[in-house]
Amino acid sequence: MPEAERSGQALFDMRGRVAVITGGSGQLGRAMALGLARAGVQVAILGRHAETCSAVAEAIQTDGGSALGIACDVLDRAAIERACEQVTRAFGPVDILVNAAGGNAPAATTSTEHSFFDLDASAVNAVFALNFTATFQCCQVFGRAMAERREGCIVNIASMNALRPLTRIPAYSAAKAAVANFTQWLAVHMAQEYSQRIRVNAIAPGFFLTEQNRYLLMDEEGAPTLRGQAIIGHTPEGHLGLPDDLVGTLLWLVSPASAFVTGVVVPVDGGFSSFSGV
Repeated sequence: MPEAERSGQALFDMRGRVAVITGGSGQLGRAMALGLARAGVQVAILGRHAETCSAVAEAIQTDGGSALGIACDVLDRAAIERACEQVTRAFGPVDILVNAAGGNAPAATTSTEHSFFDLDASAVNAVFALNFTATFQCCQVFGRAMAERREGCIVNIASMNALRPLTRIPAYSAAKAAVANFTQWLAVHMAQEYSQRIRVNAIAPGFFLTEQNRYLLMDEEGAPTLRGQAIIGHTPEGHLGLPDDLVGTLLWLVSPASAFVTGVVVPVDGGFSSFSGV
């Protein structure tokens, strides 16, 4: 085999590493979990429900990979710590953390029925907690072990909303902006205080059709809503993203190929963030 080919393979060689992915039973999380497993990574899928996490783990095992499903409320610090212990017992120390848990809620979204002035603070707080607080706590728990070992890789899932706020979703936009800012802060903190071999980055997905946002992007007949049409019209590639579109960027960020990359937020958006509308 040519030397260049061997070097290229080594850049993306992650066989035997251990990854935890929160929100791993969701549509985007599942795709990323499968992508990691196919690269030879042992994957622990964390989510609220044991059945859905186990289903993803079983799909990975059927595909020839190694995986474990764990029910875990990522807003419960003690539950995260128990999950960390369980993963370590099963696979060994965690090398990679992917924080994919998150989401929005209709009660925190403005509409003709709910003006900004009427949004319920408890719903706003719940959306902020699910997206930011959960990420923060998981970085504390799994990041501590990385600090002790002086190596590791964290990838947070931000959003296009983190880079440019969108109409109707103030809580989600604010939470994802916090995730992006925290990613940069933590990258500096880990490198300066613990080890330059601990890297922290984020992916900012553009618009992917999921069950959580379907009510905003598609009508009951499956045609794009006015909002969906506007998004596609402002996406140079002309379509919504597919979950598998995130996998290549994730594999790059957690592999030796990005050894000198930390503190960045990478858009995966079909060009949305580059288009001014003109």
